[in-house]
Amino acid sequence: MATPLTDQEKRKQISIRGIVGVENVAELKKGFNRHLHFTLVKDRNVTTPRDYYFALAHTVRDHLVGRWIRTQQFYYEADPKRVYYLSLEFYMGRALQNTMINLGLQNACDEAIYQLGLDMEDLEEMEEVAGLGNGGLGRLAACFLDSMATLGLAAYGYGIRYEYGIFNQKIKDGWQVEEADDWLRYGNPWEKDRPEFMLPVHFYGRVDEEDGKEPKWVDTQVVLAMPYDTPIPGYMNNTVNTMRLWSAHAHNDFNLRDFNIGDYIQAVLDRNLTFPFFEGKELRLKQEYFVVAATLQDVIRRFKTSKRNCSGPMSFDSFPDKVAIQLNDTHPAMAIPELMRIFVDIEKLDWDTAWNITKQTFAYTNHTVLPEALERWPVELMEKLLPRHLQIIYKLNQIHLDVTSLFPDDMDRIRSMSLIEEEGGKRVNMAHLCIVGSHKVNGVAEIHSDIIKRDVFRDFSELEPEKFQNKTNGITPRRWLLLCNPGLADLIAEAIGEEYVKDMTQLQKLNDLVDDDAFIRDVQWDNKLKFAQYLEKVYKVDINPASMFDVHAAPGYHMAKMIIKLITSVADVVNNDPVVGRKLKVIYLENYRVSLAEKVIPATDLSEQISIAGTEASGTGNMKFMLNGALTIGTMDGANVEMAEEAGEENLFIFGMRVEDVAEMDKEGYDALEYYESLSELKQAINQIKSGYFSPKQPEMFNDIINMLFHHDQFKVFADHESYVECQERVSALYKDQREWTRVVIKNIAASGKFSSDCTIKEYATEIWGVEPTDLKIPPPSEPWSPLT
Repeated sequence: MATPLTDQEKRKQISIRGIVGVENVAELKKGFNRHLHFTLVKDRNVTTPRDYYFALAHTVRDHLVGRWIRTQQFYYEADPKRVYYLSLEFYMGRALQNTMINLGLQNACDEAIYQLGLDMEDLEEMEEVAGLGNGGLGRLAACFLDSMATLGLAAYGYGIRYEYGIFNQKIKDGWQVEEADDWLRYGNPWEKDRPEFMLPVHFYGRVDEEDGKEPKWVDTQVVLAMPYDTPIPGYMNNTVNTMRLWSAHAHNDFNLRDFNIGDYIQAVLDRNLTFPFFEGKELRLKQEYFVVAATLQDVIRRFKTSKRNCSGPMSFDSFPDKVAIQLNDTHPAMAIPELMRIFVDIEKLDWDTAWNITKQTFAYTNHTVLPEALERWPVELMEKLLPRHLQIIYKLNQIHLDVTSLFPDDMDRIRSMSLIEEEGGKRVNMAHLCIVGSHKVNGVAEIHSDIIKRDVFRDFSELEPEKFQNKTNGITPRRWLLLCNPGLADLIAEAIGEEYVKDMTQLQKLNDLVDDDAFIRDVQWDNKLKFAQYLEKVYKVDINPASMFDVHAAPGYHMAKMIIKLITSVADVVNNDPVVGRKLKVIYLENYRVSLAEKVIPATDLSEQISIAGTEASGTGNMKFMLNGALTIGTMDGANVEMAEEAGEENLFIFGMRVEDVAEMDKEGYDALEYYESLSELKQAINQIKSGYFSPKQPEMFNDIINMLFHHDQFKVFADHESYVECQERVSALYKDQREWTRVVIKNIAASGKFSSDCTIKEYATEIWGVEPTDLKIPPPSEPWSPLT
């Protein structure tokens, strides 16, 4: 067993949430009152709880600004290679507590707020969650920004400053309804507008090619892109990077009524939502081009004004040595033809030179194994909106197909590798554009990367095998342990030291404690009790904290509304049953978001990670649950595979078909009726749904779900049903033996080190971007420092 730290050793350590000093607390109280009076122009007689939050946010932000400026000065003087992470979503979560933790201010701020007679949790709850994303793609981007700053990389996140998020989810009478997410209505204390860097972005128009002259994109409509900067602090290293988000401003008479709305058009279409700001696919393509056009202008400006180029002749030959651009899925794919347009039309580079530089600059992360989910844009729409870019794409495709002519007798292969698809109307395949225009392509879990090389992009992989890599996703331990589960974070620090916060492989030391069944039991009980109190307060539902908390995320495809209604209808029956209702509760948590996940995850006993093998790219929710002590029941899919490798498959609850089993079933055919007739419990459950048992007033309400399960179920739910039920029996048996359950929990936490986003970003940095993480700690603003030293 690990040797416990003595009290003297504990006192010598700096807490993972910072020290509490009289001077620190006094300074924070002084700053708080100053902002209350001079920034918000309030006194305590008229101050609201939100005012107190803003005063604290501005006070904490003061501690960021000096570090932020100093970091940018250092980058200018050192002139490192810079990384630009392009994403249409950044699901950041609340900034206040995360910033306090990364700056080492949490404990001092807690004490200052206590002395002021206020409650820190109440203030933290007042912060609006930035409506900049709504799913795993955006949350991954947020974790990556945190890790880039913590690792000292000169990195920038670029995206759109949506004035409205996708929507706030409300459940009314069991049905999902959507409300506009007006997250900026009270302002945002964490951002700084930069009107001096406003840039024009062009749309529509035509290409003038008269008299054999070089093509010119003319008669365009112009939108102005206004940048807003948000500081991204690293953990305890005084590095503060920048996330720059663009907001569209009208130029002349261009209608921008809906432009800054993050309604994620394709998601809206897939979910059949009645979203009040829906305007069609054209808006989404406008948004995608808008962000990359503004970003590339900014990137080139920074390259041209770098210290190196200011002191000598400027050449774009060094561009890939100083610039790395990562495309987070296909949404920023228009950056490839846009950079070519800038190089060829504006900077006057010859085509071959421009193309070589472009390919060396970009890298592409793929997030889906489902071909039907890959983004495609109609040629007709692109010709209308971005005519010059369509020309460039056609020329790139011609050059690309000349290469694929290495297979002259395989027209099917050439057709499948084209950037332009012909069937069902001409469309630009954005994933193909990303692959052709990037020097590296990566999947986000080992099984996912294997599938895209072997199946989805097999022809491309065979042509350029060296281009394809795997980078298993990760999560930041700062938010997903220190912030959301401080009791467990402190417990681990007392047992093994604090280095694990920046090196999660240190968690392996917890294996020495697997026989200490009381090690984390009190912390887990406290988390469950706290969440039970939250449910009672918010949902008016009384649950027993001693029961197993079994959590499964909401579905995210077009049947979502009907499935949510089915869940809430089942809940009405189960929860109101006089016998079952005392032993089992079904609760649908509405508006699941980062701030709610921070409450749910630490309280969870069992994490359900269910997908048909071969369809989930990775998943990061599974990693968050694992780190916080939940055990996983799931299929061998996505990152579950690597979690089982790290912890041992015997320490997860794995069920269902493997990838090879699914492939075999695809060949033989899947017959849902066969499973329905042979599995009595499954048949009973389906019959209950079909008969209206859960919807007596509308017996046919769930007919669409039944029809989908029998005739259109690409996920083959029935095929894994029996295995799932058997696996749940194993879960129940282990949960009854709390000593053994705790042993397995500790083994899972100890094995979660691989899934730190710090590890993932180190691999991106060295194997894709060509940069090295640094342990250099920039001196804090309180210490003298010259960027020249």
